[in-house]
Amino acid sequence: MTDFENIKNHIETLIQDLPVFEYGFLTPEQIPFTEKVRSVCRLECKRYGSSWSCPPAVGTVPECRERCMAYRGAFFFSTVHEVRDSMNLTESFQTKRSHEQTTGLVEQRMRKAGLETYRLSGDSCSICQECTYPERPCRFPDRMHPCIEGHGIVVAKLAESCGMEYYIDEHTQLWFSLIFYR
Repeated sequence: MTDFENIKNHIETLIQDLPVFEYGFLTPEQIPFTEKVRSVCRLECKRYGSSWSCPPAVGTVPECRERCMAYRGAFFFSTVHEVRDSMNLTESFQTKRSHEQTTGLVEQRMRKAGLETYRLSGDSCSICQECTYPERPCRFPDRMHPCIEGHGIVVAKLAESCGMEYYIDEHTQLWFSLIFYR
């Protein structure tokens, strides 16, 4: 059994009791990075240029890619939440806190197991009511979690490559996280 397989098996053991819906393992080289996602961030996301967890604060796509390539593996997973209407953004975003708690537990367990991690989430960080960007440094740099797509990674493509659901129905909200490890 390879080292990668041993780590994979260990992570599967670590998450057994957590509400992880689906997951997959990748090497950083298997993850496509693209500038196209940044265009969507810049043109459509209100957090662009206003958060340490989003572009341009996270660096260029090549810088983000280089940071991720320094790790040996990546654990991509989702959590699932029932909602009355997934198009109701207020209701859908209320489920984000539960997902981030699960993500924090996964990362915490991986670190306790001796892995160094770099965590990306399906949305920008929301630890603080108001981000200090760009006037002051991040208040919680060790807890702040950049956005997956802000790094130039298309979540839908990752889900497809891992054989995971990206959309289920209008009563289901899926959230995704990507934790690099070494």
